[in-house]
Amino acid sequence: MEHHVYFWLKDEFKGDEERAAFEKGLDSLFEIKLVKGGRWAFPAKVMPRPVIDQSWDYALTMQFDTIEDHDAYQVDPDHDVFINSFKDRWAAVQVRDLA
Repeated sequence: MEHHVYFWLKDEFKGDEERAAFEKGLDSLFEIKLVKGGRWAFPAKVMPRPVIDQSWDYALTMQFDTIEDHDAYQVDPDHDVFINSFKDRWAAVQVRDLA
């Protein structure tokens, strides 16, 4: 299964140092053994079209072998460390999980 997360950062956390810290935090999530692959990214500078949403700052996509692995990841202590370290920096977060 795939787990997709979109992050909108608060304006005061969009500087170079703040972004570097957030990116390091995103990288740390891939060290959790349940995660089988994935990556993080920011919006591509594609041609504007009405169906394109580039309002978000970062996207995270992860692959898991099973839904059970995904569910265990959600309560993993290292996942909690990421959330608790960065949740005050988010203006919004959206999650989309794919079977």
